[in-house]
Order: sequence, then C-alpha cells, then structure tokens
Amino acid sequence: MNSSCRISRLTKPDKPRFVALMSEAFSRDPLFLYVFGDSELDERVGSNAAAFVSFIFDMSFMFHEEAWGMFENDKLLGAYVVEKPGASKLQRVGGGLRLIGRLLPLFLRLPRNTLRLLNSYMRATRSSAPPWTHHYLVMIGVRPDRQGKGVGKALLNHLLNTVHTDPNSRGVALDTENEDNVNMYRRFGFVLGGETKLGSLPVYCMSYRKDDSFFLQPRI
Repeated sequence: MNSSCRISRLTKPDKPRFVALMSEAFSRDPLFLYVFGDSELDERVGSNAAAFVSFIFDMSFMFHEEAWGMFENDKLLGAYVVEKPGASKLQRVGGGLRLIGRLLPLFLRLPRNTLRLLNSYMRATRSSAPPWTHHYLVMIGVRPDRQGKGVGKALLNHLLNTVHTDPNSRGVALDTENEDNVNMYRRFGFVLGGETKLGSLPVYCMSYRKDDSFFLQPRI
C-alpha cells in the first residue's frame, strides 16, 4: 500500500468521485445485475445504477450514516457507507423529510420493477439483521484496477476499528450476494447468520460481533 494513501470521511464535493467509483465497482455485482440489468445489453442500466448510487451518497448525509474513502493524493481508490446505531427520533424525522425530496426524482426515473426489487431487498435484509445494536455496512467498493491490492482490507479494518471504539455498537452487520465474498468476510471475523433470496438471487446475511474483552482495543 502506498504510504501516500489516507482514509478520510467523504464530504459533499466528493459525490462525483464516489458515484463514478461505485458505479464501476458494482457494474458486474450480482445484486446490481439482478435489480438494474446488464449495462452491456441496455445503455439505460448504467445511468439508473448511477442514480441509485447518488441517492445512497445523499442519504448518508440525511440519516445517521457516514461515507468514508481511501485516497491516493486526490484519487478515490475505494469507499464505504455505514449506518451507525443510535439515531435520535429527531434525526430520523428530519432525515425522513429530506429523503422524500430525494426519493421523488429517483422514483420517477427508475423502472417500477427496479423499485419493487429494491424495496423487496430492503425488507428481506433488514428482517435478517441481528437483534443487538450494530453498525450496518450499506456498501463497500474498490476501483477495479485496485482490487486485490489491500484497499478493501484497509477500509474494512477502518470500519472494525471504529466499531470497537463505539460504546453504542456491539458489532457490524452486512449483506452480500457474491458467494466468493462470504469466505473473505469470514477472515475478518464475520459469521454467516442466515441466507435469504431475492427471487432467484441468494443473499448472504453476515455479522461481526465485537469481543467485550477487546473493547477499546481494535484489532488491525
């Protein structure tokens, strides 16, 4: 890993870089292929997926969420969005009101079947979430030309370190539709809590529960 790399919280001006990175990183992701379709077969798929990623980024500023990225100088190499526990009722109401304004353009833009699948995915994954208070990893992605070079590992370690220093969180939950990712997350201490399906697409629900004996001593 280049010593010039840094991990920092994303700000609103980082949105174009975030959308471009995630759109490319998830272009062949099983969930995006299932929900949006194949961009190699339909030119509208790329713009629809980018609109959704843009919405995810905006949502991170409306709710109790954060977006973090790894930079090499000014180049964004990878990023993740995480939902934090402990949002107050006022925060949820305020974020919900702002969300309505963001949802309407997305609702008008995306095909009805895509919206239906996204809604079904949210219901299925959130119903499988662990009962204890936790962070939720919304999405994590790495530039294709930097995959396998430690960027994803550094970002995931950054998240786990954050969780270990947060007294309001017992761990992290995530969902992946890529079976190859299951063993990768297991190496970081995640366990497979269950499997569900979005139509014919398998969804693997995983969680990481921090060990109380390591509280405030994050593993790297």
